[in-house]
Amino acid sequence: MQKKWMQSYEQESVQKRTFTKWINSHLAKRNPPLEINDLFEDIKDGVKLLALLEVLSGQRLPSEQGRQLKRIHWVSNIGTALKFLEGRRSVYRGSPIKLVNINATDIADGRPSIVLGLMWTIILYFQIEELTSNLPALQALSNSASSVDSMASSETASPPMKRKVVTKFQGNAKRALLRWVQCTATKRLGIEVKDFGSSWRTGVAFHSVIYAIRPDLVDMELVKRRSNRENLEEAFTVAENELGIPRLLDPEDVDVDKPDEKSIMTYVAQFLKHYPDPHQSETDGQQEEVLNSSLNVFVQREERKVLRELKAWLDQLERDILRAQGAEGNLSDKYQAFKNFRVQYEVRKKQVESLLQPVHRDGKLSVDQAVVKQSWDQVSVRLLDWHIHLDKSLPGPLGVIGAWLHRAELALREDIPIQQAHEETANIIHRKLEQHKHRIIGELATLPGRTKVSGKLANIICELDNIVTLAVS
Repeated sequence: MQKKWMQSYEQESVQKRTFTKWINSHLAKRNPPLEINDLFEDIKDGVKLLALLEVLSGQRLPSEQGRQLKRIHWVSNIGTALKFLEGRRSVYRGSPIKLVNINATDIADGRPSIVLGLMWTIILYFQIEELTSNLPALQALSNSASSVDSMASSETASPPMKRKVVTKFQGNAKRALLRWVQCTATKRLGIEVKDFGSSWRTGVAFHSVIYAIRPDLVDMELVKRRSNRENLEEAFTVAENELGIPRLLDPEDVDVDKPDEKSIMTYVAQFLKHYPDPHQSETDGQQEEVLNSSLNVFVQREERKVLRELKAWLDQLERDILRAQGAEGNLSDKYQAFKNFRVQYEVRKKQVESLLQPVHRDGKLSVDQAVVKQSWDQVSVRLLDWHIHLDKSLPGPLGVIGAWLHRAELALREDIPIQQAHEETANIIHRKLEQHKHRIIGELATLPGRTKVSGKLANIICELDNIVTLAVS
């Protein structure tokens, strides 16, 4: 327990130093420049937080300022900052940024885990996400990957008894940045980088990124012979002096058993601004074309993986549905089991619809997409059949009504040609309702209590007739 607490404390300390340096590298661009000395204290009044957001966004934000600011002014400033962030949209997801477990009073209190969570959200959105989204192939990769894996497990542990701040789009940004490193740097040199943790401890990965941008700055043979600390020191120094990349990390921050992923991501993302070179030559353009081709291969491979994982999930779901249908139990238990499966089905529905968008220009699905669609349709039919069977099993007239409603639903789901004249379309719907009205009234005529049930159903059908009449008119 003591060891785990120490690791959390060290992680918090590294993040605090890294994020402070990152913030100061941006506040230095302000006129007049500002500086953060103690992140947890200097952020409390919200003044420097708003200044940071102004530099990053290029927008002016209202701010309470002065030497005698009171807590009410602090909370007001922080509230303005949080509202501004929540009004921004994630490039990958297209939805507003959600700040979970972050509120103005916690920031005004200087709560370490909440302050670090807020800073991490800002870094993700304004640096990592925006920079990686400028690479089209990486954006496509992240969009496909996010459908199945939110990467929530990559969140490093917070110190004990502290609320964990959840960032919804982290998976997209992290995966995109890692793919960029793998495609542009490490794959070319035969270096394996699996994460933003221990893969960077030796310093070789940092040098491979520098080498991808400026090969003349790195002797990779020499790098492989040096110690971790020597490599890390050299990489950070070269990146700062030759590429103008702020030194956010120190060797002792990285040369540990579990380097902090967020700190390394924050530092590595800065290299995106330097690759490709904005003044690239024709040869550089050819290299960029090769890069995009390589990234597209990754995209396709990742999409196939996602579809195959979904196919396996659907197959298992269908087996579970069949097993549950055959299980013993009363009607109430079976309805509850059906409901649970239906919830799983609905949760995945949007994901499946997005994954089954045609990839070919002729509108055809890929082989993997077609296989998933077939499995999805089979599960849909299984659930519908089960639902019909359960409704038919209801006692007395309820079972008949349930069966009729399902038949009516299926009939109305049939393709109805949309005519130029709305009257023709309405008449088709009207005829379908009339057919089912006469059928159900005939069936109910044989049941006990038929007058009461038939009367209520007739009232319902009358209402439907009124709707159709309005459509015709």
